[in-house]
Amino acid sequence: MDINTEKRFAAGLSISSNAVLILFKIIIGHISGSISIISEAIHSLSDFLASVLTFFAVSRSAEPADKEHPFGHGKYEDMSGFIEGGLIIFAGIYIIFEASKKLIFGYSMEAESMLGIYVMGFAVLTNFLVSRYLFYVAKKSDSVSLLADAEHLSTDIYSSLGVLVGLILIKITGITLLDPIIAIIVALIILKAGFSISKETLNNLLDGSLPNEDIQIVEQILEENTVIKGYRDIKGRKSGQYKEIELTIFFNPDMKISCCHNICDQIENEVKSKLGNVTITIHAEPQM
Repeated sequence: MDINTEKRFAAGLSISSNAVLILFKIIIGHISGSISIISEAIHSLSDFLASVLTFFAVSRSAEPADKEHPFGHGKYEDMSGFIEGGLIIFAGIYIIFEASKKLIFGYSMEAESMLGIYVMGFAVLTNFLVSRYLFYVAKKSDSVSLLADAEHLSTDIYSSLGVLVGLILIKITGITLLDPIIAIIVALIILKAGFSISKETLNNLLDGSLPNEDIQIVEQILEENTVIKGYRDIKGRKSGQYKEIELTIFFNPDMKISCCHNICDQIENEVKSKLGNVTITIHAEPQM
């Protein structure tokens, strides 16, 4: 299975698992009247929408550059990740709103809370397995949208686990007030993940610089090369799974163009071996 096919398969798996979990959580949340289970259903709905966006993004970003998009389609992944972050934030705010109403006005849960315990246990196991696979494929392909989707599902693991523990405590103690409190804690976890994803993908959309670690790797490669006479203007940005780097290298004025070209190729190959999917533009200039 090639990497783009594996990315699409991972995104499709995420869509399927979220669809099943949404159905179970909505049904059991309605039966039991549990706001924490319903909040998890809303969370999974945002996961589902995010997974659909991810499937679209990884399919579109895999297309080669064309006349309309001469630099490729990598930004589709960044756009998808940013929208996912917004969906997560919206879900968190909505859950806090609904849980606060329950805290203020009160409510009662039905006796079928064991169904909720079973469903949340199933959700924890499912999200753990699917998110681990998404993390694996995201790291392998350096896909920002798959990584965002994996992070999204990871928050579901902790939030579902929190709801599961809460339902068990409610079953034991009969204190239903724990239900909206747990829902608010779930919402705070969701909001933290949403802001983190939005910040990272917005930086890519606005052509923010690559992480300092990546720039330092390039600088180290250049400084270890004894033939070049210096460098400047190292610029880097990320577009989906691809990194784009530009820099200027100074050579001895007497050096042949063919030799300069060979050294640039060597540097380019070294950078690619260290940073993965990289497009490098090198400007060769004579030393002043």
